[in-house]
Amino acid sequence: MREETYSFVIAANRLPVDRHVGPDGEQEWRRSPGGLVTAMDSVMRGREGAAWVGWAGEPGEAPEPFEDSGMHLHPVALSEQEVTDYYEGFSNDTLWPIYHDVIVPATFHRRWWEAYLRVNKRFAEAVAKVSDQGATVWVHDYQLQLVPRFLRELRPDLRIGWFNHIPFPPVELFAQLPWRGQLIDGLLGADYLGFQRSADAGNFLRAARQLRGLSTKGEVVRADDDRRVRASALPISIDFAALDEMARRPDVIERAKEIRSQLGDPEVLMLGVDRLDYTKGIRHRLKAYQELLAEGHYSPPEVSLVQVAVPSRERVDAYRRLKDQIEGTVGQINGEYSTVGAAAVHYLHQSFDRAEMAAMYLAADICLVTPLRDGMNLVAKEYVTCRHDLGGALVLSEFTGAAHELNAAYLHNPHDIQGLKNTIVRAVEAQPTEKRRRMRSLRRRVREHDVQRWAERFLQALESAPERPTGTPS
Repeated sequence: MREETYSFVIAANRLPVDRHVGPDGEQEWRRSPGGLVTAMDSVMRGREGAAWVGWAGEPGEAPEPFEDSGMHLHPVALSEQEVTDYYEGFSNDTLWPIYHDVIVPATFHRRWWEAYLRVNKRFAEAVAKVSDQGATVWVHDYQLQLVPRFLRELRPDLRIGWFNHIPFPPVELFAQLPWRGQLIDGLLGADYLGFQRSADAGNFLRAARQLRGLSTKGEVVRADDDRRVRASALPISIDFAALDEMARRPDVIERAKEIRSQLGDPEVLMLGVDRLDYTKGIRHRLKAYQELLAEGHYSPPEVSLVQVAVPSRERVDAYRRLKDQIEGTVGQINGEYSTVGAAAVHYLHQSFDRAEMAAMYLAADICLVTPLRDGMNLVAKEYVTCRHDLGGALVLSEFTGAAHELNAAYLHNPHDIQGLKNTIVRAVEAQPTEKRRRMRSLRRRVREHDVQRWAERFLQALESAPERPTGTPS
């Protein structure tokens, strides 16, 4: 029996839900954590004729396609070896380091590349299967850079867009990839390519020109099949209205008070919220905080830091080492500076639901966002959104995409530990009127440029891309 087809199809590495099995053996699908799912959830829910193609998160045979909250979910299978080679290997041990300034060295294995090819082709075939004639397809992120080309070969009738949620590297770094030409060609199967920052779009255009010899004019590159493909910046955002409403709920406001009380009602509560990743600058943040304690600027119980570190890619060596390093530093800080009943650092290696996170944001006087490189960083926008009281202060790395929009934050260079310390002190000691002025400006920016506006702008850019594809399915 032919599967039903859809006019709007999302393709991403993961489905927006995870399978959970209860003590009684019954299973349910719950929304996944993560920036992409959080951003796209409000865009997709309730959209007529919409499907999402992605991996269900477990190796082996894919579950049968199913409906969730009015959206068709089409799982793609990955074997255990493909999880190792395509996802943990090529995506996160080859591409991720290159795309994040080679903070850790990249690893190159031909077997990983072959798995990446194979899985991208499988995704393209799944998308082709569920797409209506002339459907709009929106491919997401660095794991699926070959899908646009494969999909165009299968279904030239489709309108294909791709969005990169992480930075796109300078040519000098991208050129290290042995498969750089194939990646560029894969992306150029799309009609429109979206990036977080103008610099990222410019990096791609330069790579196409310098590494593939293609001609570019402004934001447009002429592909080798003579199509014109536009690449430009469209920074992602969050669902401001929904999160703002949640943060105003009486139970969330009460929970924020409870959190401060459970932490001993510190005068200054600092908060870091990150996926456990070496790009997030968690070690730099802890070092700055440790030095502030050592120098006597602050001390428990007057000050406390809550560090939420969401587990991530724990089978990748670099991430296991990072976890050990961070936990060792936290232990050292607590051993030297905690008092009975007042920990200097509260380290939480787990994820929390959105209501609990909203309460944490509302409770924190200072939110420390210190990545060494980040495509956007939606934590910064979530913190600002939750501060309907105009309290709090955002200390934000200038190496995030968010810094280009949220310039009323306390910006810093996380590599400059002394500078980071000075910025933290400045944020803590700023007058309430200054903090309110900054927070009001930050909230206005996020409210006016929310995720719905981002999605509308992306789809408008895709619809008006230089050349409408023609042809029929092969």
